[in-house]
Amino acid sequence: MLRKVAAVVVTLVALVAAVRLTGDHDTADVRRQLTFLRSALDDGAAAEAQLLFPEGYFFLYALYGLTQADLGNESEARWALERLETPEGRAPFSAQLTPEYGVFYQGWTNWLRGGILAVRPDPVLREQFEASSAALARAFDAAPTPYLTAYPGQAWPVDSTVAIASLRLHDKLFPPRYGGTVARWLAGVRTRLDPATGLLPHTVDPATGAPTSVARGTSQSMILRFLTDIDPTFAREQYLHFRALFVTRPLRLGPAVREFPPGSPGSGDVDSGPLVWGVSLSATAVTLGAARVQGDEGLADSLADYGELAGVPVTTPWTKRYAAGQLPIGDAFLAWSKTARPWVSAPQSAPAPDGNRWWRVPLLAAAALAVLLAWLPVARSAGFSRNRHQAKK
Repeated sequence: MLRKVAAVVVTLVALVAAVRLTGDHDTADVRRQLTFLRSALDDGAAAEAQLLFPEGYFFLYALYGLTQADLGNESEARWALERLETPEGRAPFSAQLTPEYGVFYQGWTNWLRGGILAVRPDPVLREQFEASSAALARAFDAAPTPYLTAYPGQAWPVDSTVAIASLRLHDKLFPPRYGGTVARWLAGVRTRLDPATGLLPHTVDPATGAPTSVARGTSQSMILRFLTDIDPTFAREQYLHFRALFVTRPLRLGPAVREFPPGSPGSGDVDSGPLVWGVSLSATAVTLGAARVQGDEGLADSLADYGELAGVPVTTPWTKRYAAGQLPIGDAFLAWSKTARPWVSAPQSAPAPDGNRWWRVPLLAAAALAVLLAWLPVARSAGFSRNRHQAKK
């Protein structure tokens, strides 16, 4: 009896895995995630996320708002923006920086303002967007480096990339003003690439913009999400370098995204989370979005499939949450990645295919083998019982 119960359990698990590996990742799926996230935010999830890392509160609201903007839900996106503009939203950032509260805060809020305006014009919000864009442009034009500070004495290229993308979004929505600022930024970036990888570095000297660390998966995946809307050609070059160096297949399966390039040792931190075989789950989730904006649907779908298997989602007709809803910030990053599309540039053509989805075959085969091995003892036991019964006769 126990053998049969175990075989039934293994069969059910294998069927669930097969459905997840071959399922679709549609808008309705994301809307269920957003329903869960809104409930979590109402219950204080942003304050809890703040205990995990310095931008936890900010990111949870920002990603929720950006995903809603991607889906055209202006009211929910605006609701999230209003939370970012509170003392709680600004708490980790210094008002003494240039621009005020630093480039991280100003870049992300400006990007969200532009996304809302793209859905529905609003004169008051446009005035705020224009003022914030002008402040960012002044800061970039006056700086000796393309990378502004996010915290006193600290600069990450990813933060400035988001801010520059918001200036490009401004020039798409309204009369162009910032082409010169963007061109100077790109020229400065090209002369300050990480020499080990040819990619934008993870951190830089705030005074000169010189790299102080190698490129890393967590920041690269996000940089590439926004770089497409700044310069599609440069972004494609960077994306192909990144895909060759950082996309990996642990245990010959995958795909997943490593945190450090091959040959560069490193350990997990607050940005990457714990590393398993060098893989960062956060970088893997955000790379899904980078692949989407690059038109790399093969890799994007594979990463989404893998997330369905490894993330153990719980789905109801109304909500969906990963890891049993224990880490809403992870759900927010994944939902934002699933809806990714360029906001400024034209949709990108797919890069050369590399067979990203082949990895599902061995996993499906493994599931089938597990079912076979689970039922084999049951079959043997049934055969033994039948033979014994015949012998008694």
